[in-house]
Amino acid sequence: MSAVRCRFAPAPSGSIHVGNARTAIFSWLWARRNGGTFVLRVEDTDASRVTEEAFQGVLADLRWLGLDWDEGPEAGGPHGPYRQSERLEIYAQKAAGLIATGHAYRCYCTPEELEARNEAAKAAGQAPGYDGRCRALTADERAASGAENRTSVIRFHMPEREWVMQDLVKGEVRWPAGQLKDFVLVRSDGSPVFLLAVAVDDMLMGITHVVRGDDLLTAAPRNVAVIEALGGTAPTYAHVPQVLGPDRKPLSKRHGSTSVEAFREQGYLPEALINYLALLGWSADAETTFFSREDLIQKFDLSRVSSHPAAFDTDKLSFMNNHYIQQLDSDDLAARCVHFLTASGLSVDPVLLADAMPMVRERMKTLTEAPELLRFLFTDDIVPNEKAAGLIAKAPEGYLGRVAEALVGVDPWSAEVIQSALDSLAETEGLNRTKAFQPVRAAVTGSNVSPPLPESLELLGKERTLARLRPA
Repeated sequence: MSAVRCRFAPAPSGSIHVGNARTAIFSWLWARRNGGTFVLRVEDTDASRVTEEAFQGVLADLRWLGLDWDEGPEAGGPHGPYRQSERLEIYAQKAAGLIATGHAYRCYCTPEELEARNEAAKAAGQAPGYDGRCRALTADERAASGAENRTSVIRFHMPEREWVMQDLVKGEVRWPAGQLKDFVLVRSDGSPVFLLAVAVDDMLMGITHVVRGDDLLTAAPRNVAVIEALGGTAPTYAHVPQVLGPDRKPLSKRHGSTSVEAFREQGYLPEALINYLALLGWSADAETTFFSREDLIQKFDLSRVSSHPAAFDTDKLSFMNNHYIQQLDSDDLAARCVHFLTASGLSVDPVLLADAMPMVRERMKTLTEAPELLRFLFTDDIVPNEKAAGLIAKAPEGYLGRVAEALVGVDPWSAEVIQSALDSLAETEGLNRTKAFQPVRAAVTGSNVSPPLPESLELLGKERTLARLRPA
């Protein structure tokens, strides 16, 4: 058995869609599971859609997810270049070779002629598609019809036989003889279409397994036919179902976030996103939810990928994200929160931030919650929000002053001693802990929601705590 070689071939017109990211994850896992090679190939021949910024964004998304590639842009490799825009001469040579061997031909039919013949076929109850008009034209016939003076495309002569494919996800798939019509390989402007470029690249790069969306299932026999016509061996295919939204329609922007970049900026961890996406249509067993990267590599098997679409559930992703947040040590979690805190305008003390992590790690579903929970530690410009202001107003008259007096004598300034002092005062005031703590939290943090109060005050320090209580 030849060494496994898998590829991910994005068209960089923006951040990677989570559906494409799942495909990349499956392909990467299969390569790693089999000790094979993961190839990154960029389909960037459409200059109207592809930008250098988008290309760099794709690389950034993959790096953030931890999907390292063995061959491809920046990594190099023996089968480069790995950007299709740099391989146009290769496609032109292969197309010319297909013409020379009789597997392809020039087609001079105009779009208007093609449309008219398609409509006629439909009217006659026949399947639309190219009718092979130019397939057998002789040089004399082309000259007589004036075809030589027209622009032309290059079409592939699709063998009229039954096509049978063993797909690792779909199982056996068949296309009856004659159903697959001749198709375009090269446009009239000389640019290759997907069906030529992907077949040439998969063959020349020695790809053994292609994991991709099932929207490309109908392209598979055409890819195989081109590869075989070029003298190569087609890869094994695994066409995975689409990712759906909660309404069971294809996941799109109307469902909210759909890109890797968006989830990164919303404070999701790559560990959680990879784990979650791997479970969209695959499972190792009926019980296990959380998998480390190493577990996924050991247990992933394309044969266990479902042929049915899976629905994206943001609530489950958030639940899993909280799990992974809780697994991080304080220094690691603090380092990941810095971006979100500074982006909200806060100047962060890294030592204080790390010390605060035990208070908030269980509360955070995403890292974007860090600024709201910890703002009071990194700025003294505290303005109570509406709910906090209401809690301060409802406190017994002079209560916050008495809290300040009770805390002046606290020594050492520790959460345990702070809580004892607050509980003692609450008992004296005839208040339960909730009603006793709420106005203090509101005055000190400016919010009605915060990490545990005694621990928060310990980190804030005595002077800063009293400086906020006395004016309130």
